Amino acid sequence: MLFRSVLLAGTLLAGAAHAQADDVYSLGEVRITARGSDGGLIGGSVIKGEDLRKFDKISVDQALDLIPGASAGNSGGSRNERLVFIRGFDRFQTTLSIDGVRVFLPADNRIDFARFLTADLSEVQVSKGYVSVLDGPGGIGGAINLVTRTPQAPFEGEVRLSAGFDADGSLNNNAISGRVGGRTEHFYAQLSGARNERNHWALPDSYRPTTLENGGYRDHSDSEDWRVNAKVGFTPREGDDYSLTFTRQEGSKNAPFHVTDTASTRYWTWPYWNIDSLALLTRTQIAEHAWLKTRFYRNTFENGLFSYDNARQNTQTLGRAFRSYYDDVAYGGNVELGVQLTPSNTLKAAAFYRRDEHVEWQQTYAPALVEPRQTTTEDTTSIALEDTQSFGKDVDLVVGVSRDHRDLSMAQDFNTNVLVAYPLTSDSAWNGQAALVWRPTDTAQLHASVSSRTRFPTLFERFSSRFGTAIPNPNIKAERAVNYEVGARGNVTPFITVEGAVFYSDVRDALIAIPVALGAPFGTVSQTRNVGDGEYYGAEASVTARVTPKLTLGGNYTWLHRDFTDPTNATFRPQGVPTHKLFAYADWQVAERLTLTPSVEAASKRWTVTSSSLITPVRYYRTGAYVLAALTARVQVTPKIDVQVSARNLLDQKYQLVDGFPEEGRNFRADLRVKF
Repeated sequence: MLFRSVLLAGTLLAGAAHAQADDVYSLGEVRITARGSDGGLIGGSVIKGEDLRKFDKISVDQALDLIPGASAGNSGGSRNERLVFIRGFDRFQTTLSIDGVRVFLPADNRIDFARFLTADLSEVQVSKGYVSVLDGPGGIGGAINLVTRTPQAPFEGEVRLSAGFDADGSLNNNAISGRVGGRTEHFYAQLSGARNERNHWALPDSYRPTTLENGGYRDHSDSEDWRVNAKVGFTPREGDDYSLTFTRQEGSKNAPFHVTDTASTRYWTWPYWNIDSLALLTRTQIAEHAWLKTRFYRNTFENGLFSYDNARQNTQTLGRAFRSYYDDVAYGGNVELGVQLTPSNTLKAAAFYRRDEHVEWQQTYAPALVEPRQTTTEDTTSIALEDTQSFGKDVDLVVGVSRDHRDLSMAQDFNTNVLVAYPLTSDSAWNGQAALVWRPTDTAQLHASVSSRTRFPTLFERFSSRFGTAIPNPNIKAERAVNYEVGARGNVTPFITVEGAVFYSDVRDALIAIPVALGAPFGTVSQTRNVGDGEYYGAEASVTARVTPKLTLGGNYTWLHRDFTDPTNATFRPQGVPTHKLFAYADWQVAERLTLTPSVEAASKRWTVTSSSLITPVRYYRTGAYVLAALTARVQVTPKIDVQVSARNLLDQKYQLVDGFPEEGRNFRADLRVKF
């Protein structure tokens, strides 16, 4: 039988990814394929909830820095959003789900990963390169699934209280999270939630003040996020599970400015960034060797973006001031049928459907105008097959194929005081993949995979004028990536586990904005076209060693190289990802109740580009190299109560991941957890 994890590369503690935690919400997991129900990720990683707390990773972008092949970043610019990259692929090419239900923003899918808290998660699943066709459209480079928790005892729960501090001891944020629930023979219910309020974060002491940033507390770095998740479930018999879940997430944030760009800084803030999801998740054992899984959902996304006249954000009178509103709704689902045709063959078929309705409007002040609501409606479907053939007890061949389709039925815009309709287009694409898994011994596992996936362009890429600097292109097609990987996992000794993979991605028909000369009086603008091509390749390695019963050492390393061609810009460099990335830690039980976990995160420089309008032409250069030392101390006060104190960026290193946006200096956090 396929192990639950088919090379969970980068697992922090030996064996942690191979033993399911009691509180994992199984209906919310992504399972690739299996004879039985234990199929896992091929070439992916799982970050457990306890590791998220141990290494003080409070949001999803921070969490991904723990595993090989993934890294966090910063968009910079006016939006200043936190990004994730998986083997060089960005947030547009990587999907995000909560309990298997896709989070998708139909206008531009500009997901800010700092808005997604981790305190109430059981695990974070990360697919890299090989994303199952059963997952639905997109995910040409990877997929992230946030799995919530579920109760196991008749009554259980916990509460966590935490506070964050700057290097000078001042309070910069506070957080609370918890859950309460219970399970009987046939029913379960749980309510969980998390909230984090940040009033600022502080720059390193070595930062030199500028006109736009005087150092100390980072201006406009405040934010507030909370999420609540409720679920009720019914398990009438073994193999059957029916669960209704509701997730509501609200956020508000400011956006720090570029520290030197006095000419083109935009004074933007997001008073609300809200999503919710109502979902019905089921699994039914319809016969001895057949099962049916379903997910049906309704999601909403509400977003406000306000632009002000000045840095104090207290007036809106100029042409640069506006209030932009999004009010989106999506509904859909997927149905998956699995049949064990023979003792050595399992076939799965899946159908995916989603309708997105995006509504936007804007209020301007010079001239004074409130736009009519503009609506865009699009349907996305996918039909997929995945077959697993076993050759003896040690070899499995997994083959998958799918057909994705999108159909745009309405596309409105407000342009030059007129409500206009864009051309309605459709697009289809085939996806195919295969993976071979071999277990030569009980403690060793090897795999090889190839996966060809596509991604449809967003509404932003097709239609956005980008404040008058771009023209639409309704006819652009899907971009494609073909991902190859060879990997292995094994125990060198009973106490040492090593994992590794080499990978190569061929990116074709990539969507990039190219200059288009319109002539007087319009000048040169940009337009998105399928003209980019690239190659991403590299290697990952990780090791976990239990030196003594009280001391575990571990870490991982990634080398990644990207070549990307923009036919209109010979100086272009792919941005946001370091060539070298290292994470190492020790987990040392110093005394019966005290555990220390020192760790180091290190990364080489990464490409960025000057963004100030004062610097012409733009210049690509490398920035962002860092070595961040951290330390966590955990005290088990009683079997039900523990206290954790953590410190990050202990050396107070000054660094930036993108041009003009320095990162946080030395900071601390104290966390109290009470279980009941």
